[in-house]
Amino acid sequence: MPRNSMLSHLTSEIKATGPISVGYYVQNDMLGPDGDFITMPEISQLFGELLGIWCLSEWMGAGKPSHFQLVEFGPGRGSLANDILSIQLRGALGGAAVSVHLVEVSSKLSQALTRDQSQGWARKDEPVYRQGTTTTGLPISWYRNLDDVPRGTIYLAHEFFDALPIHKFQRTKGWREVMVDIDLDEPGKLRFVIVPAPTLASPQLIQAGEVRRLVEVCLEGGVIVQQLANRIAEDGGAALIADYGHGGTKTDTFRGFKDHKLHDVLASPGSADLTADVDFSCLIKMAGATVVCMGPVSQRDFLKNMGIDTSLQVLLRKCADPSIKAELIQGYPEILSSPRGEGGVRRWPRFPRRPQHPCLWLASVSLASREKRSQRPTMGSNRDCTAEAVNVNLPVKALKIRTHEFSTIP
Repeated sequence: MPRNSMLSHLTSEIKATGPISVGYYVQNDMLGPDGDFITMPEISQLFGELLGIWCLSEWMGAGKPSHFQLVEFGPGRGSLANDILSIQLRGALGGAAVSVHLVEVSSKLSQALTRDQSQGWARKDEPVYRQGTTTTGLPISWYRNLDDVPRGTIYLAHEFFDALPIHKFQRTKGWREVMVDIDLDEPGKLRFVIVPAPTLASPQLIQAGEVRRLVEVCLEGGVIVQQLANRIAEDGGAALIADYGHGGTKTDTFRGFKDHKLHDVLASPGSADLTADVDFSCLIKMAGATVVCMGPVSQRDFLKNMGIDTSLQVLLRKCADPSIKAELIQGYPEILSSPRGEGGVRRWPRFPRRPQHPCLWLASVSLASREKRSQRPTMGSNRDCTAEAVNVNLPVKALKIRTHEFSTIP
C-alpha cells in the first residue's frame, strides 16, 4: 500500500473508532517497501553453519530419529536454512529423512515472499500454501500457522519475534495503554497518546509486580512460545530463539529503520521497517514449566562455544576465491562484536549441556549496530566454501542481536 494510502487508511480508521493500539499500527506498517534489515545469515555463512552444528547436536541428543525436520520462523530469503542444511551436515545425519518447513505468520510478509517466488502458490485457506524442493533437492513447504507444521522437529526463530506487533503501556494512575492517534495540531500526522482509562488489554498483559514505568508486551510472541513449548514437551525436539532483546529491564525500544538509519516510527507510515526488542523474561514465563528454558546468553559466547574459530579456519583453507576469503575475515569480528550498552556486558548463568527435560533455548545476542551491518555488502549466492562438521561441546545455546536505544514516546 503506498505511503499516502497507508496514512489515509489509518486516519480513517482512527476517525471511525478512536485511537488504535501500537500493535494494530505495526500490523499495518511493519515492513518497509524495500526491507531495511540485513540479517546475520546474509552477512556471513559461518553463522548458519554453526547453527547447523547446534541442530546436529540436538538431533543426536534426541537419539538420532529417522526424520530431521527443520522449521524456521520468518525465513526471509531463506539464507539461514540454506546454510544450516549444508552437504556436510546432511552427510552427518546419515540416512535420516530431511525436510524444511518455513512458517511466515505475517500475511504482509508472506505476500512479499510470494512476489519473490516463481513457483505456483495455493489458495490462502490452504494450510500448506507452497511446496517444492530446495536447490539441493530437499522437500520444502511453506505455512502460515505453526499448528499446520509436522510435529517433532527442530525449531529456529532468528530475528523473528522482534518484528511481531506489541502493546505499549505506561504507568500513570494505574497502567494506561499508549496508542496512536491523529495529531490535532497537524492533522496530516500521527502521534502517541496515553488513553485516560484502562483498556481491555491492560489488566491481561501487565505482569503482577511490574516495576518499570513503561512496558512493551508482545502477546502474539507469547502465544507462539506457548505453542512451541507444548509441542516440544509432547513430541520432543528443541527450539532456538535468537533475537534483539533483554531480560525484562528495557522500557521504550520500539523503533523504525529507513535507508539503514533510525527513523521516526510514526513518520510516513509504510516507508520504514518497525521493530521492538524482545522481552526474554516474558517469553520464559509464557513457556511455563513443561520445558526447560536455557539462557539467554550472548551471541559471542554462543558462537565461541559452537567453535566459530575452528570453522573459520576450515573455510579459509578451502576457499580459493580471494573475495570470499576477504568477506569471511571481515564478517568474523562483526558477528562477535559487542556494542556499548547492556547487551555487551550482561552475563547470563551457565547451564548443563543437556538437561533431562525438553528444552527451549533462548539467546541474547550482542552485535554490531543494525545500521553498520546493513551498509555492508553481502555474500549473496556465491557461497562455494562450506565448513566441515565440527564436533563441539555446547554448554548453552542462544542468540540475540541488539541495536541502539531509540525512544519515540514524548
